[in-house]
Amino acid sequence: MVVGDFAIELDTVVIGSGPGGYVAAIRAAQLGQKVTIIEKADIGGTCLNVGCIPSKALINAGHVYHNALHGDFFGINAKEITVDFTRTQEWKQNEVVDKLTGGVEMLLKKNKVEILQGEAFFVDANTLRVIHGESAQTYEFKNAIVATGSRPIEIKGFKFGERIIDSTGALALPAIPKEMVVIGGGYIGSELAGAYANFGTKITIIEGTGQIIPTFEKDMVRLVEQDFKKNKGVDIVTNAFAKSAEVNGDRVVVTYETNGETKTVEADYCLVTVGRRPNTDNLGLELAGVTVGERGLIDVDKQGRTNVKNIFAIGDAVPGAALAHKASYEGKVAAEVISGEPSEVDYIAMPAVCFTDPELASVGHTEKSAKEAGLDVKASKFPLAGNGRALSLNATTGFVRLVTTKEDNVIVGAQVAGPNASDVIAELTLAVESGMNAEDIALTIHSHPSLAEAVMDASELALGKPIHI
Repeated sequence: MVVGDFAIELDTVVIGSGPGGYVAAIRAAQLGQKVTIIEKADIGGTCLNVGCIPSKALINAGHVYHNALHGDFFGINAKEITVDFTRTQEWKQNEVVDKLTGGVEMLLKKNKVEILQGEAFFVDANTLRVIHGESAQTYEFKNAIVATGSRPIEIKGFKFGERIIDSTGALALPAIPKEMVVIGGGYIGSELAGAYANFGTKITIIEGTGQIIPTFEKDMVRLVEQDFKKNKGVDIVTNAFAKSAEVNGDRVVVTYETNGETKTVEADYCLVTVGRRPNTDNLGLELAGVTVGERGLIDVDKQGRTNVKNIFAIGDAVPGAALAHKASYEGKVAAEVISGEPSEVDYIAMPAVCFTDPELASVGHTEKSAKEAGLDVKASKFPLAGNGRALSLNATTGFVRLVTTKEDNVIVGAQVAGPNASDVIAELTLAVESGMNAEDIALTIHSHPSLAEAVMDASELALGKPIHI
């Protein structure tokens, strides 16, 4: 192997070190492959550095502050509660992000995965060019996994800058804004709106559809909307079209249209969260002969293989939900296939979570989608008002709902709204994936008092033998 004009030979190459890429690299190494991972920015990708992880840290910090201000129902009255937001940001970066990304880098090295810093470009189906600063190197590879993730979409009239920001910018603000306009009330917009609203920011959400977080059922979203309006003072404008934003010094004026009327709202910042675009446009995929489909997504089969047999793609780069846990799952499949194992994407249950107040989580079918699929089902909804742990948390807003077949009570879907829904959904994901029925859950002893007991209560309700309702 000679560095310079000659290509360096590699075995398996993973492009991108996010939750799809680093998991694929480690699994491939565990299976005996010699693996190289290429990352142009920071190890851990968007999720660990400027996405899932730091946003949850900021959300949690907002909860601590908001709860400190509103502890009177417990008989706790705190005085002079202040926020040192610089320290909050330092904690988020140093104690959360850096520790986690450092841990991922350690795991890669422990598994003997070579890390290359630089931006990768395909030259052909077996050759990559990696550019890092002023230097460049050519590599020949046997197999490649594209795990390049996605980036925020910039829309016309809202050019990103100091006052018009994307989610990355929102996570790095130097101070708590007095006012913020959020364009797009989906997962990211609603989560960050809630985080800053808990810190005291006056939030206005402008959403193009009829409800925020449109991928969740209306009765779940209604709980979030009520919390936004009643507890956080958030203004929600639905069926609205954002037209433009004009920056005047340290203020930004957002113009939008709703019900045929043109209106404006002014704030310190305008956060644009209208979706993400796959990072597949500057990879040279066409030189490798890889077919790229609609919206820049790479077409793959059930094994993650593109139309070029030795090139695979996973995560946000391929069709399907843009979820970190989906990317990790697909990364394992691709790594196993390259190792000769008969793996393929065959999951039944893919959970989805939104970290709002209350948290929302869903897996499998809703009652509506089950009926549309031709299943004869019923929905059993147990309110958290009947759960002792929820009462002790003063967090009884929400429910656990099971969607089960009428004939044999097989659980085909579930929805959870309430505290720790992101954790409660795990048991139900296992139930759907494993084809369990409500009796399997009802016969399982659940610890008391716990939020998970609501899952057992919902199962007993589905069986027609409820105890606590």
